[in-house]
Amino acid sequence: MGTKDELLKILSLKLRTIIGKLTINYDNLQEIRLRINAPLMIVYDNQETFITENSKLTSVPRDAVQISRNEIRETMEYISNYSLYAFEEEIRQGFITISGGHRIGIAGKTIIEEDSVKSIKHISFINIRLAHQVKGCADTVLPYLINKEARGIYHTLIISPPRCGKTTLLRDIIRQLSDGSSYLPGINIGVVDERSEIGACYMGTPQNDLGIRTDILDCCPKAKGMMMLIRSMSPQVIAVDEIGSKEELDAIDYVIGCGCKLIATVHGSSIEDIRNKPVLGSLVDKKLFERYVILSNKKSIGHLEEIYDAQQNILYSN
Repeated sequence: MGTKDELLKILSLKLRTIIGKLTINYDNLQEIRLRINAPLMIVYDNQETFITENSKLTSVPRDAVQISRNEIRETMEYISNYSLYAFEEEIRQGFITISGGHRIGIAGKTIIEEDSVKSIKHISFINIRLAHQVKGCADTVLPYLINKEARGIYHTLIISPPRCGKTTLLRDIIRQLSDGSSYLPGINIGVVDERSEIGACYMGTPQNDLGIRTDILDCCPKAKGMMMLIRSMSPQVIAVDEIGSKEELDAIDYVIGCGCKLIATVHGSSIEDIRNKPVLGSLVDKKLFERYVILSNKKSIGHLEEIYDAQQNILYSN
């Protein structure tokens, strides 16, 4: 089933008809946002735009389809196959992953119990983030991450603003390292996928191809997950997305101290940007990472800007 079919089957009948008639390339459709009493919005080619009743794109919000509570309710019924209670654990996390790896973010009234989110009711906001795996996107980066002498890889940090392809790049790096190649045998990789974005597991099965030697902890906090994988799965590499907390940095120290290599991503625009952040700055100062990969959207989504070594010598520039 293609991306278009996977998407349309979870939308309300009205939205299914309107979006189904759009003349777009679904490979470039990134998000669909449904907000109660607000215009139907999509992110297409990294640009926000609205959709009219007659399936046209518009930059004018008042010309767009207005989302009713019924559209939200019906869409959630299709997403959950009329069994929202079966997704109780996912709803507590604020998202549901569906077949194909697409992630449905939800918001509404939270039910709090003992300082934790027990559930979300009166769901009024839905963000459908479409999964797009781009195999081969790591081809240029990968040679710079491999330590040929040690027949392994360097500790790597991917730095990227939002919506610039860092998770997509991380995913393909994992796949290629896991499967192996003529210049590096396949290696065991442990992935802590806290938000189900890397492997996009659906009922325990990754919807994205992360290679044949990859083990995934889905919906697990990164700090705890890294420790668990070291103790249970003997990974040679651990991969995580969007690091930033003090607990995660402590876990990173533990991972590196155990001789395991690390590949991580972080929101930012440059090494200097990361250095100026209170928690993350210590990573740069201590030279924990041996490679820095900088992405942007200046020329296109996921544009590879530069690659640096631990001493911030530039190895690649585009």
